[in-house]
Amino acid sequence: MTTPNKTPPGADPKQLERTGTVREIGSQAVWSLSSCKPGFGVDQLRDDNLETYWQSDGSQPHLVNIQFRRKTTVKTLCIYADYKSDESYTPSKISVRVGNNFHNLQEIRPRVLHVVNEESVNLQVSE
Repeated sequence: MTTPNKTPPGADPKQLERTGTVREIGSQAVWSLSSCKPGFGVDQLRDDNLETYWQSDGSQPHLVNIQFRRKTTVKTLCIYADYKSDESYTPSKISVRVGNNFHNLQEIRPRVLHVVNEESVNLQVSE
């Protein structure tokens, strides 16, 4: 998602999109996963249904790759996490990496998450 202003932590991304505060740009990218169980892949990760989700099927680290066809500025990354449903599967660390190709990615914002219930996590990626 892109945003002209700082996005409040925990703000509802869909509400922010309706008010014009952010714009969803994920559909402009190619998404891939390090692994997934059948029926729990990219489509479920991106379908806006809180009852469906991505479930990895392999050893860590679990990766979501989002590749844009051209240089794209991303200011905020919104992630929904539900500790009550996921428990030990709720991510505790997120690493955001950027670059011109897969081989020159640089970590820009490591983040430790403390999700205790269900919430949207809005990560500022750039100013």
